[in-house]
Amino acid sequence: MDQKKIDRINELARKAKSPEGLTEAETAERAALRKEYVDAVLGSLKGQLDHTYIVDEKGNKHKLKKKGE
Repeated sequence: MDQKKIDRINELARKAKSPEGLTEAETAERAALRKEYVDAVLGSLKGQLDHTYIVDEKGNKHKLKKKGE
């Protein structure tokens, strides 16, 4: 997600707190931008966890497993 979109999220958040509030179109835009931001953060986190290993006391590396595996 680029910085312009993050700045727009912040701009809409400030406007939502103001007395004038947001229009319906701005509320929909804010929801879409927030969803895109959350998806980007979760994708980044999943990528990090996919490349994370646990080292046991014997020095053996074990790849992290998904919950329930």
